Amino acid sequence: MDGTALVAQFIAGTRWEHLPPAVQRKARLTLLDALGAALAGLQAPVARITAEFAEETWPGEQATILGSGRRASAAGAAFANGYAANAIDIDDCALYTKGHPGAQIFPTALALSEALGRSGAEMLAGMVVGYEVAHRAARIWHAAHREYQACGSWGSVACAAVASHLMGLPPAQIQHALGIAEYHAPNLPMMRDIDHPAMVKHGIGWGAMNGILSAQLAARGFTGIPSLFSLETYADWVNDIGRHFIMVDGVIFKTYCACAWGHASFDAARRLVDEHHIRIEDISHIRIETFHNAVRLGANLPATTEEAQFNVAWPLACLLVDGEIGPAQVLEERLQDERLRELASKVELVESPEYTALYEKMARGEAGGKYLSSVTITLRDGRTFRSGPVEGNIAYPQPWDEEKAERKFRWLAGRLLPADFIEHVLETVRQFEALPDVRPFVAALCEHLPRIG
Repeated sequence: MDGTALVAQFIAGTRWEHLPPAVQRKARLTLLDALGAALAGLQAPVARITAEFAEETWPGEQATILGSGRRASAAGAAFANGYAANAIDIDDCALYTKGHPGAQIFPTALALSEALGRSGAEMLAGMVVGYEVAHRAARIWHAAHREYQACGSWGSVACAAVASHLMGLPPAQIQHALGIAEYHAPNLPMMRDIDHPAMVKHGIGWGAMNGILSAQLAARGFTGIPSLFSLETYADWVNDIGRHFIMVDGVIFKTYCACAWGHASFDAARRLVDEHHIRIEDISHIRIETFHNAVRLGANLPATTEEAQFNVAWPLACLLVDGEIGPAQVLEERLQDERLRELASKVELVESPEYTALYEKMARGEAGGKYLSSVTITLRDGRTFRSGPVEGNIAYPQPWDEEKAERKFRWLAGRLLPADFIEHVLETVRQFEALPDVRPFVAALCEHLPRIG
């Protein structure tokens, strides 16, 4: 069967009750993680800007823009909520994607579930569809495009899958929706934003918006090209959809509000400081050997929250001083902290060809691939401590359970929601599939959130 037709059948035919328990469990974890990321991201300037823009540009009453309480069309709400979900870079990562699926998939599923009155089970099934399409679409996308394009490119196709499922489109229209989304997908030169961090980042909101609009166009009879899933070259990457659920081991969660490329460096530095009881005031130099893309993140002192996330020196300094890299460390209110700036200015980044080769294997999903860094800390008295190669917490599969997921959610949501309501949210997500309609949940969430912007 043609690859696009096979994917369309999977999108149309997936039902929550037929999914394996491991997939259902992972779906709940991804829902909680993306919701926490979105709530925390509401505090960033990009969330206010995109919320105001969405309300003006896509007016309507279909779905809620989190934080502001504004209403918009489903596409507009997904656009704004997507930018919030990726605003502080604490959203999930996934195998083959070289990026972030959840920050696109969750807002798309939330907006359409609210607009259409879908149940919790239907929303979760839509998210599963999105992840399984995302893994495969991204893998093909990166193989077929010479330039590394960010998440909203292949994410447009994944979000079209989510939208098509929740809208109940038949397979023939789904095929067109996938082709429309792919054809209209944005060109997102990722490394240019790494070099010059800005609010464009991964183009997350654009992917969510494009996916919904593509499905809505297909529903009206608008036609699209055959998607990349139809190319025979990539048949082996597509043919197992619906039988092999990549998301179970292929979606991982972040503990730091910073680009995943820096996480091994952060872990290596913290381990050295903890093991040798190093006082921050005694450090004179921190040398980091890591892979090419991590070196590209740089060590410049940040002036914006985007520059703080696409960085190695700043988050590392935050971790060593504060013990965490969270909203409190990367939002702009903290960026003039002199102690952090002094420590960050002592960081030097050096590329290791060996680590670059291992990173490239990891990005392709090949066995033996790793994110590696080595850190050397030199003290004022001349003593030197070396970490040796450290892999850090970004690896597939990743040990992660409900306890970790809920602890992370409390951490992220604690700046915005009262403690008793956070526990209510956690209890709801534990059995989200039991919700007959997601709209009361969204309404309660907005009722308890402070108005932002």
